[in-house]
Amino acid sequence: NKEPLHDLEFVRPVEDIVKKTGIKFFARHYNEISKTDLKKAKKVIICGTSLKDSEYLFTENIKKFKWIKNFEKPIFGICAGMQIIGIMFGKKVVKCEEVGQQKIVFRKEFLGLKGKVKVYSLHQMKVNLTGQDFIKMGKSKSCDAQAFKKIDKKIYGVLFHPEVFNKELIERFV
Repeated sequence: NKEPLHDLEFVRPVEDIVKKTGIKFFARHYNEISKTDLKKAKKVIICGTSLKDSEYLFTENIKKFKWIKNFEKPIFGICAGMQIIGIMFGKKVVKCEEVGQQKIVFRKEFLGLKGKVKVYSLHQMKVNLTGQDFIKMGKSKSCDAQAFKKIDKKIYGVLFHPEVFNKELIERFV
């Protein structure tokens, strides 16, 4: 997050969910991630940002995520995190604004979610999934790729914010 106070809305709730599972964890701003952190981590969650914060997309910032392509451990991207993952694998981010409660239809089971599910969305962009390297797992009326899974890795992404309505999704991932 560009603004430190936004961590209270987008990072802290994810930390609270993980904390309740009893799993040890640590959190880092993307500017502070080290090779040691990546080696030590068993899984990675890339949290979302506020609606008007797109600094992570600037060239000098997005480069800080290039480790994703060769990372062999599970990754879960939430909103901006999903967009970052998509960009690292050559996908474009395009306009798709959704704010508030949405219904998503999951075609297949996705980390325990299936069928029609109520979610909370807060995004202006989506990942344009072209090619065969990602599976679209869920869609809403406005955005055809609300959730995805990388075909050859344990990499998942959601545009919505599971820390609001679907906390069990984060629990299942960790």
